[in-house]
Amino acid sequence: MRKTCFALAVAQLLALAGCATSPPYVTPKVTVPDQYREMGPWQVAKPSDQMLRGDWWKLLNDPVLDGLEERINVSNQDLAGAFARYTASKALEAETDTAMYPTVQGGAGITRNRQSDDRPLRGNNQPDYYWANSIGFSASYELDLWGRVNSLVTAGTAAMQASAADLESVRLALHANLASEYLVLRGFDAELQLLKDTVEAYRRQLTLIQNRFQGGIASAQQVARAQTQLQEAQTKVADIVARRAMAEHAIAVLVGEPASAFSVAGATTPIVQPEIPLGLPSTLLQRRPDIAAAERRVAETNAEVGIARAAFFPNIILGLQGGFQNTGGLNLLSLPNSFWSIGPAAVMTLFDAGRRKAEVERAKARTDEAAALYRATVLHAFKEVEDNLVLLRQLRDEQFTEQAAVASAEKSLELAMNRYREGVVSYLEVIDAEEAVLRTKRTSLDIGTRSLQASIGLIRAIGGGWTAPVAAEPSTASIPEDKRG
Repeated sequence: MRKTCFALAVAQLLALAGCATSPPYVTPKVTVPDQYREMGPWQVAKPSDQMLRGDWWKLLNDPVLDGLEERINVSNQDLAGAFARYTASKALEAETDTAMYPTVQGGAGITRNRQSDDRPLRGNNQPDYYWANSIGFSASYELDLWGRVNSLVTAGTAAMQASAADLESVRLALHANLASEYLVLRGFDAELQLLKDTVEAYRRQLTLIQNRFQGGIASAQQVARAQTQLQEAQTKVADIVARRAMAEHAIAVLVGEPASAFSVAGATTPIVQPEIPLGLPSTLLQRRPDIAAAERRVAETNAEVGIARAAFFPNIILGLQGGFQNTGGLNLLSLPNSFWSIGPAAVMTLFDAGRRKAEVERAKARTDEAAALYRATVLHAFKEVEDNLVLLRQLRDEQFTEQAAVASAEKSLELAMNRYREGVVSYLEVIDAEEAVLRTKRTSLDIGTRSLQASIGLIRAIGGGWTAPVAAEPSTASIPEDKRG
C-alpha cells in the first residue's frame, strides 16, 4: 500500500513538472530579402567561400594601418572594458551552473559554556559549566522537478553568449573606426601635398607678377590678387594641418596612447579601393555579432519565463546532515556520539497577492521586447548594408564625373595661361582657372576618401570577418594577455 501511494505521488509530481518548463524557444522570424537592392550590376558577385575572414583591413594593403590595427587588440581600453564585462558574464554563468550540483558544507566547534541557574526546564543535576563539542557536515540538493534550475542555467548560458557577441561588436566597431580615421588622415596627407604644391606654384607666380609690375607690364591690382590667392592657399594649408592633427589624436586614443606622445608619419601613396565579397543577405544574420547578441538575449528572456513559472510549484530540497557531538572528552568521534538526518523538505508560497503571476507576465513582456529589439537590429543591419552600397555606387559615379571636371579645369587653365601670355585676357582669368583646378582636385580627393570610408562602412555592416560560432565565445588570440582569464 505504501509503495502504491509513493508511486502515485511520484507520478503526480512528474505530471506537474511538465507544466512549469520554459516555453519552447524559437528564433524570432524576420523577413530576409533574396538579394541586396543597391548591389546593382557594378558589384561583382562573389562565392560564399570568399567571404571576409579575420583581419579584413588587410584588403587595403597598407602596412602602417596593419600595425595600428594590431595595437587595438593590445592597448585599446574600450576593448579591455568589453572583455572585462565578458569575463564577468562568464563567471556568472559558471556560478549559475553550480545550481545543478549538490551543496556540501562542513563545520566543527569546541565551546566552553555556563548555563543560567534559572534557565527554564533546567534539571537539578545539570552542571553549571560544560563543554559542547561538535563536528559534522550537511548536504543539500534541489530536485529540479519544475525546470527552474534548468531554466536558470539556460538563461545564464545565453547571457554569456550575448556578452561574447557584444565583445565582438565592440572589437569590430573599434577596428572599423580606426580604419576610417586612418583613411581620413591619408586623405588629409594627399590634400596637404596638393596645397603645398599649389602654394609653391602661387609663390612663383607672385614673383613673376611682381617682376612684371616693376617692369610696368602688370598692374598693382594683379599683384594684390596674386598675393590674396597665395595667402588663401596658405590658410587652407594651416586648416588641413589642424584637421590632420585631430585625426591623428583620434587614432592615438584608439591604439591606447596619449595624443601628446603619438604621431603617424605623412604618406601620399594611394590606397586602392578594395573589392568586398558580400555574400547573400541570408548570411548577414550569422555574420553580424550585434544580431547574434540580440538573438541570445531573446533566448535568455525566454528561459526567464520558465524561472518565473516554476515559482508556482514547491521548492523541493533533498537534505542530508550528520556528525558527532559530546560534552567534552576525547571520545568525540565515537558511534554513540554520532547523529544524522536525511529527507526531503518542500517550501511553497501559498499566497502572494498575485506577485508570481505578475512576474510571469513581466518575463513574457521582456521576451517580447527582446524579440522586437532583435527584429529591429536585423532591419538596421540591412539598412546599413544598403546605405553603404548606394554610397559606394554614387561615389564611384561622382569620382568619374569629378575626374572629368579636373581634366576640363586643367585644360581651361592651360588656355587661360596662353591667352594671358598673348595679352588677350587679364591675369584675373588665370586666377579663376587656377582656383577651379584646385577646387576640383580637392573635391576629387574628398570623394576618394569618402568612397574608401564607405567601403569600411560596408565591411562593418556585413560583420567584418566575424561569423557566429557554435558556442558564442570570443577567441583569446586577439585579447591582451594580461586581460585573459
